[in-house]
Amino acid sequence: MIGRISRLYPVTLLNALLYSPGLSVEALTDKSAVEAWAKVVQVRVSNDADASERFLIEVVEDTEHRRFLPQIELVAHGVPYTYRLGADFFGSGEYRTINSMARTLEDLLEVGAYIQRGEKQQPISNFQQALDWLMAEARRGTAIQRYKGLGEMNPGQLWETTMDPEARRMLKVTIEDAIGADQMFTCLMGDAVEPRREFIETNALLVANLDI
Repeated sequence: MIGRISRLYPVTLLNALLYSPGLSVEALTDKSAVEAWAKVVQVRVSNDADASERFLIEVVEDTEHRRFLPQIELVAHGVPYTYRLGADFFGSGEYRTINSMARTLEDLLEVGAYIQRGEKQQPISNFQQALDWLMAEARRGTAIQRYKGLGEMNPGQLWETTMDPEARRMLKVTIEDAIGADQMFTCLMGDAVEPRREFIETNALLVANLDI
């Protein structure tokens, strides 16, 4: 979910909210509460940001709605961006989900926490660091290749992955609803991008079996 809404907000900020206190829409009328929240998030996001990012979180007044809103100034690779978090953000289902997960993760990692695999250890301050380190360790010594089609494979690779009768699977495909199948094919393989994006966003979390 964070990956999805990172098109609108910096992913470093969204991840930092997983380890920060919650802020309700009602609390936006309390300047001191918003400033206290912004101070905590500022520390967290500054610790998590990489060398190419610089964050500054301020509290600005929305005089029209009589609220105080966190405003994030981000400089990434020398390019400035501004994000203002309003009632729409703090009242959204996405923020409620992030805040719920933050309550679940609260106090699970203490000072000095680390992840260990075999004899190797790595100090961590959040679960994302643990996941990133673990995946990097799992990929160590592994080569990954990607192909757009079988025709790009070397003969040995094609035999091993696709043609070897001892390992391959052959499935018979039947079409019960030709019109429905044609509509689905057109949606997923046609030139119109928007229907395909809508289908993926609607069904992505419903996938039970995914063959990559």
